Amino acid sequence: MNWWLTLAGAFVGVVVGLTGMGGGALMTPVLVLFFNMPPLAAVSNDLVVSALTKPVGGAVHLRRGTVNMGLVKWLSIGAVPSAFGGVLIARALGSGARVENFVKYALGVALLVAVVSLLVKAYLRLRERARRRGDGASYDLSVHDLAIRPVATLLIGIVGGVVVGLTSVGSGSLIIIALIAIYPRLSTSSLVGTDLVCSVPLVASAALGHIIFGDFHASVALPLVLGMLPGTYFGARMSATLPSGAIRRALTFVLLASSMKLLGVGTDETVIVLVAVIIVGIPTWMALRVHHGFRARPAAAPRTAPVPAGVPAGTAAQNTDED
Repeated sequence: MNWWLTLAGAFVGVVVGLTGMGGGALMTPVLVLFFNMPPLAAVSNDLVVSALTKPVGGAVHLRRGTVNMGLVKWLSIGAVPSAFGGVLIARALGSGARVENFVKYALGVALLVAVVSLLVKAYLRLRERARRRGDGASYDLSVHDLAIRPVATLLIGIVGGVVVGLTSVGSGSLIIIALIAIYPRLSTSSLVGTDLVCSVPLVASAALGHIIFGDFHASVALPLVLGMLPGTYFGARMSATLPSGAIRRALTFVLLASSMKLLGVGTDETVIVLVAVIIVGIPTWMALRVHHGFRARPAAAPRTAPVPAGVPAGTAAQNTDED
């Protein structure tokens, strides 16, 4: 057994547990860039691993009641067959360098979408904190009050399924962004819960396609699972004490660099873009915080400070959140 793969799975699992972001955006580029694995093999094995781990998170959201099963139904109707179809598209390209290059560039584009998704979700978290701090009222629709748009939701599922089948990325990024555009008043927790439950049959369909037609190897998937399951558990346990917001920002930066590498951007150009992102991104985020009534930089406070009696849960965290 390759214990380096187990270590990589544990690392990705810890990050997923800490931040809640999808493992596909991390695992596949790690396999391609650090283990020199062919893109199709990386996608195939990552999807099988995800199919085994995603039901755990989906079950949590079902228990919490943050899942709109109507949305799940229409997303799944489109996504499940199209995810399998994404595998067939890759299969139709033949074998060898042609299909590997196609999957590599598709993965690079998908990672760019994942970067945008992380930025959008960070802004939504900031906006929700500002609303709750303002008057305590919720401006978001509950998961049960949503008027579903079947055709638009079905199309989101179809496009998202194809992307996941081709790249293993998209179930937690592309679909989330599309749902935000169609259902802008649905709360973030409902968006995440609905997307995660939908991703269970979606990823299972794509994984089945890759087992049949892709480049799946049990000798790769097994050590990844052995590392990822405990890693996710410990990451979730540590999420209360570690700065998950700072970790998400660092990962956004890493995913952007990875996507540019997969898209064939030169090293000098990549460095210029990353430096420009830092120069522009930091003051922009500070301006957004100020616009929503927060300090430009979060105020540091002891994590062990008790919450006074009568103060609603979460109020103390609003002034110390590091996002």
